[in-house]
Amino acid sequence: MSEDNVQIRISNLTRSFREGDLRHDVLKNLTADFRRGETVALRGRSGSGKSTLLNLISGIDTPDMGEIEVAGMNITRMSERDRTLFRRKHIGFVYQAFNLVPTLTVSDNIRLVLELNGTDDKVAEQRIEYLLDAVELPDRGRSFPDVLSGGEQQRVAIARSVAHDPAILLADEPTGNLDDKTADRVLDLLDKLVRQMGGTMIIATHSAAVASRCDRVLELHSGQLIS
Repeated sequence: MSEDNVQIRISNLTRSFREGDLRHDVLKNLTADFRRGETVALRGRSGSGKSTLLNLISGIDTPDMGEIEVAGMNITRMSERDRTLFRRKHIGFVYQAFNLVPTLTVSDNIRLVLELNGTDDKVAEQRIEYLLDAVELPDRGRSFPDVLSGGEQQRVAIARSVAHDPAILLADEPTGNLDDKTADRVLDLLDKLVRQMGGTMIIATHSAAVASRCDRVLELHSGQLIS
């Protein structure tokens, strides 16, 4: 794999958790590369470490040992504040539970990400309009999340996740609360928007259907990634 094409590089990553007197090794000397522009499915049993790995890549969590380079930056050597600023600028998230702010309108949920990145108000308005059109919700900007269907809320969550053109998009069971037809629509939108950005997407999923839509499938087993 060309060095220029590596978007995420994980080297000898280890992460464990304490359960009373017991130590549970979730990830063990894990090494992997993720290419720019590819979509990767991350599969594994519940508790295998999928969410842990996503949290490490995003810098929300830190490893016991090992290093992670994201978009050319070694995030394991950053302070917590610098990791937060890096994540805000370069990484987008889509969750199973949507995680929209219920007291904000659809437009303001998207605007929040842009404001955190210091986007000019006029540019932000144009970006919000473009994204709502892209996720096929052009007339929902003034609506609140609680009046939307699950599929519509997830499409808003997608728009919010890519608002700042992140290099990395991390999706944790993004279709877990959706029916098959709505899930297909959401996956189409994710794939379209990520490929337009030229970013890298990692999807943690139990779904074989979701995995079949990705460029590569990796399985977490005994703390290691297996193709």
